[in-house]
Amino acid sequence: MGTAQDPTVSRVELTEEQKHENEALAKIVKTQGFVDDIIDGIYLAVIAISLVLIILFVAISPNLPDFFPAFKVFYRIPAILTALPQTITELPKLAQNAYVHFPTDYAQFSALSATFFALTAQYLTTIDYKSLIICFSWGAYIWDAYLDIRQRDMLHEIYRPAAIRPLVTRKAFLEANAYGLDKSSLKMLQSLVEQIKTTLVLVYDVLPYIWYSTGDFMLARLGLGPEYEITHSIIFFIFTTLLSTITTIPFDLYGTFIVEAKHGFNKQTISLFFSDMLKTLALTFSLGSLVLSGLLWTIKKTGSNFYYYVMVFMMCVQFIGFTIFPTWIQPLFNKFDVLEDGELKTAIEALATRVNYPLKKLYVVDGSKRSGHSNAYMYGFFKNKRIVLFDTLIKQTNTQEVCAILAHELGHWKHNHVLKMLFASQVQIFVIFYMFSLVITQSKMYTDFGFSTMPVFIGFMFYQYLYVPIDTIVTFFFNRLSRKNEFEADAFSKKLGYQEELKQGLIKIHIENKGNLNPDKVYSAYHYSHPPLVERLAALSDPNVAPKSD
Repeated sequence: MGTAQDPTVSRVELTEEQKHENEALAKIVKTQGFVDDIIDGIYLAVIAISLVLIILFVAISPNLPDFFPAFKVFYRIPAILTALPQTITELPKLAQNAYVHFPTDYAQFSALSATFFALTAQYLTTIDYKSLIICFSWGAYIWDAYLDIRQRDMLHEIYRPAAIRPLVTRKAFLEANAYGLDKSSLKMLQSLVEQIKTTLVLVYDVLPYIWYSTGDFMLARLGLGPEYEITHSIIFFIFTTLLSTITTIPFDLYGTFIVEAKHGFNKQTISLFFSDMLKTLALTFSLGSLVLSGLLWTIKKTGSNFYYYVMVFMMCVQFIGFTIFPTWIQPLFNKFDVLEDGELKTAIEALATRVNYPLKKLYVVDGSKRSGHSNAYMYGFFKNKRIVLFDTLIKQTNTQEVCAILAHELGHWKHNHVLKMLFASQVQIFVIFYMFSLVITQSKMYTDFGFSTMPVFIGFMFYQYLYVPIDTIVTFFFNRLSRKNEFEADAFSKKLGYQEELKQGLIKIHIENKGNLNPDKVYSAYHYSHPPLVERLAALSDPNVAPKSD
């Protein structure tokens, strides 16, 4: 049996043992496994169901709501498609009418706005919320599954694309794809189970059962009635979070002790795994309950314009989180040591002085206690800045490469990327809660799911499903903004003279972490907050981007 090779012959001659090792890896990567068989079966099922639906629409279209009332939200689609050509031809006329009637002063604009909001309010009272939310939930799942399938097709590739062929060995490429496929299989299975679980919870009105059961418990054990809605919401939050955690434990265990261990990343023991889980639950219950109670209190006390006050409240929560997470929370999970004196510390301090970064402390965290993945980050306000290096990063790179990576992080600081992203997130929070204010008082949204009362927390849970289509667009926008920031931070590191060191550091990190070296463009555009490695290296190699400064 011949050895599979790239179309372009590598300059490095491989030994027979290396060739056989690559061949074995290639066989693993290109093998269509159980998940791929399921995907192929779903494709065939979708085609068959589509044909059946077409026949049904043609044969009994007027009576379809009687047969399938759960899908009545789709029944208007044929009429919409039929009317589409006429609508397109009338667009110029509609545009002309809009121009003629466009408001020219504040009074006209105010009247038009009032009409729009009145029609919106009327429309919100007639929606079949359960059908719409279930459709939106499945729409989001299908979109994510489609992206996962596109990405999976790329992960089955056994030959390196030309752009990365000079950068990584074929073995590293195949190992990254094998790791990606194992993670993809787990993710797709877990996503399907979670989606089925969500659908059953929504269809069979499980949430009102849990809500009123926790209410009975609160009354019987605590003597608190339904007027204590915030306390009720906290108990409901704790109980549902605990249930959700229990259902995800099998996937987390498999991901940690099978997938991560198989590819050489897991360093955890079973006891450490459950210890971390219990700490996380304790923090979630305590801090989550505080934030939830503050949020609900703010909404209840500030009237119909609560979204202004919620934005301020959430901004305060974020600032407090930035302060306490690295100082109080992460030390519960990891050990932080001051970086010892030596070449690396001297080089980092010189870099900080060079760019006027007010570095106060320099730490090393024992990331290798749990995983072989590497990282570095900075935190702190004003003149109280700290840098944290993972011990795995120090082992995987040399001094100049660590400085190049930190110069990238300093680029985020220099360009105020954190503040810019924080501002963008505040705008997002305002939009989320403004739109929530439109449906929070819609009693039909609650009764459609079996509720006889209108708890704010429950309303927000349902509203998040309604927000899904907008969230899809917002996610893409935030990733675009984040990628722009990453390119700027890379350019800052390059300007300081770390062009080659940053390139080598990025390549090493990707290889050591078995990061995806050939992502699908649509998948990466939606899921990746960082540009793919090839794009970052191309930008660093561009002579017109960030020439070196003195």
